Amino acid sequence: MITQRLSGKRYDTLEPVMISWEGGRIQTVEPLRVDDEDTKKLPYLAPGLFDMQINGYGGIWFCKRGLTVDEAIQAIEPYLAAGVTKLFPTLITSSHEALADGFATLKEVCEEHPEIDQLVAGCHLEGPYLSAEDGSRGAHPLEHIRPADWTEFSKLQELSGNRIKLITVAPEQEGVLEFIPKAVNSGVVVSIGHTAASPDLIRAAADAGARMSTHLGNGAQGMIRRHPNYIWEQLADDRLHCCLITDGHHIPGSVAKIAYRVKGYERMLITCDASGLAGLSPGVYESESLNVEILEDGRHVIAGQNQLLAGSGATTEMCVAELPRMVEEISLADAVDFASRNPGRLFGIETGLLEPGGLADMIQFDYDESAARIDILKTVVEGQLRYTRSGQASE
Repeated sequence: MITQRLSGKRYDTLEPVMISWEGGRIQTVEPLRVDDEDTKKLPYLAPGLFDMQINGYGGIWFCKRGLTVDEAIQAIEPYLAAGVTKLFPTLITSSHEALADGFATLKEVCEEHPEIDQLVAGCHLEGPYLSAEDGSRGAHPLEHIRPADWTEFSKLQELSGNRIKLITVAPEQEGVLEFIPKAVNSGVVVSIGHTAASPDLIRAAADAGARMSTHLGNGAQGMIRRHPNYIWEQLADDRLHCCLITDGHHIPGSVAKIAYRVKGYERMLITCDASGLAGLSPGVYESESLNVEILEDGRHVIAGQNQLLAGSGATTEMCVAELPRMVEEISLADAVDFASRNPGRLFGIETGLLEPGGLADMIQFDYDESAARIDILKTVVEGQLRYTRSGQASE
């Protein structure tokens, strides 16, 4: 086997190191002898990022009816430039036929393209068993919201090749409380989201086995009771991991700070929730069920207004870089872990580890703290260099 190497400073200790690996496993992590000034100039090294909620890219949605293999690949590969080494393609509320097409195509992609299978750690079904209420429903089309159906889900799971690892549901939707234990017993993580449920129903969902809150603070009504309400209840329940969209648009820093103080390091997760329009220029884009406008400030909104968001235009590394600016007490190392180590542990999926024997999923990047910006230089997936920024040296 060929030994490969990357040098830089560790994201967690800032120690200058040289990391060597063979195949898909790290062999050595050795100190690099450089002075303090040269250490400051070194790029960072960190585990590859793991995003559990990515809806597509470049005008391609994974829930598109008739999704092709080439389209799926085109919507997945750009995330290598964002430092993503593991992801869950996410299919949102759609007709059964569109969901079936999407999952069947993703199965085909993974079976026929091992380099994509390395990236796709599972799939996320966000809906269609969600709240029908305006606000809580978000951008999910009302005509496809429906009661929980274990038979339908089982068919979609079969079509995916058992790749659905996460499903987002609203506890108040008919049949959901009976659905949750079945999903949990099948090995699927159940998350609460796009809900207008009473606190009692939030607790009942956690009692039934729900373990996560999907983009908490979003997919919510504009006006709710000050207390009790479904946001406070999810924050207060220690059984629920808290996932946030930290792009600087979806929630203010105060919400992220409260979530971090309440949930602690171990139960924090972040996602970019990139829409299928990520990577496109400002303008109005039409789809089968929803027209979305990309505003000049980067927000993705339901066309015709500027308040109701429709996913994100950010990619994962942007959200990692933004979180320390939003919450001063959260470090870059924490933010990286919220988008790598923590989701890996929740879903039982191995992620990169900068230690001998660790999986060689790694990123090398520059970080501008004042600008809250990460520039990915290299992305290594299971020991294979999959992305190098144009003009970057080949070390």
